[in-house]
Amino acid sequence: MEIDIGDLDGAYYGIDISDDYTLLSFYSQDMEEPKTVSTVMGSEAYQIPTYISKKRGIGQWFFGNEAKKQVSVAHADGVDKLYSRALADETIFVDGDEYMAKELLYIYIHKILLLSGQLYAGAPIEKLVICVEEVSLKVVELFSMIASRLGLSAGSLLVIDKSECFYYYTLSQNPQIYHSNVMLYDYTDGRIRHCRLSRNVNTSPMVVNLSQGSFQMNSENRDVFFEEVIENTIGDEDFSGVFLTGDGFDGDWMKLSLSKLCKGRRVFLGKNLYSKGACYAGMIKDGKKEWPYVFIGDNELKLNLSIKVIDKNEMQFLTLISAGESWYDSKGECEAILDGSGEFECWISRPESRKSRVQVLELTDLEDRGDRMTRLRIEAVPLSDKKIKIIIRDLGFGEIAPSSGKVWEHTVGIA
Repeated sequence: MEIDIGDLDGAYYGIDISDDYTLLSFYSQDMEEPKTVSTVMGSEAYQIPTYISKKRGIGQWFFGNEAKKQVSVAHADGVDKLYSRALADETIFVDGDEYMAKELLYIYIHKILLLSGQLYAGAPIEKLVICVEEVSLKVVELFSMIASRLGLSAGSLLVIDKSECFYYYTLSQNPQIYHSNVMLYDYTDGRIRHCRLSRNVNTSPMVVNLSQGSFQMNSENRDVFFEEVIENTIGDEDFSGVFLTGDGFDGDWMKLSLSKLCKGRRVFLGKNLYSKGACYAGMIKDGKKEWPYVFIGDNELKLNLSIKVIDKNEMQFLTLISAGESWYDSKGECEAILDGSGEFECWISRPESRKSRVQVLELTDLEDRGDRMTRLRIEAVPLSDKKIKIIIRDLGFGEIAPSSGKVWEHTVGIA
């Protein structure tokens, strides 16, 4: 299958992956919006089973529905639940041979990326954005390995969760959709997860908050139960847009609930919201779209960290860590010449506040070389969404003053 996306320098690929299905979208600057790959030409068959199989006796691999078909006619041996098994570091036997589950997940992801028909030929990967239910260090490490196998640099990978994809997708739509609150309902595996997006228009950049929860669906009368969910989560509050996603919304069962939702609101139903949102996230985080918002989610840093420096005789603040960035892959670094005493100040602030807290970091037993005779390398490495480790290294001052080799570490943060 080939989808023509033009003569591009690079494209942003968004993958929404779970144990059951995977969806792939791609986006570039000359496209109005991301496109989602369908496995059936001219249809919206976006969901690709997260399933792989190996043809018996030879090294030919199949994926998705074709993999299941080959297994059903006894031509191949299949592997399901690829994502969770790769995370668990499982070893799997397929057709008599032993494979690491994460290697099979790499094969699967490589094959679905080729579905775009443009990978490595006209539209190489500018950034690969993976959307998962929950981000953890282990998840990031898994996809970092896969990205490396794909030949991508560390900066070409981004791993985010579904709520963040919802955030990027929603605020990339027509502003009429989000002029007030927006709600997402995700009906998957018998549960309805809801996520409310609201903006604080009095801050700059605007701080976006997401509040989430879930309900176990009552299968006896889904329509009535969902109407109650809407009443409990939206009620009489002002919502301008609602998004519905997930297999649970398939079929023609929404009568009362849909009527309630559509009163004074724009309502959208689809399954590729997360993969499209992942594409928007990649382009926005690369600074290729104007973005007057900051999102403070579970995986995002809750603080800004800056140091005061003099550059070209002008006092200014140099930001090492920015709120709203994922703490898993954020890092700040600079080199500076120490002016005077063996200490320097770092400034810590929350994105929703104009006030900063100053913390003085002491460089104990630093050699006294005189004013502006010590060069330092300063690194800021997040330990969590609220704590930052600052590592300071004495670089000396060229041949005049060799480095002492000393390293100081301080941990700063917010409660």
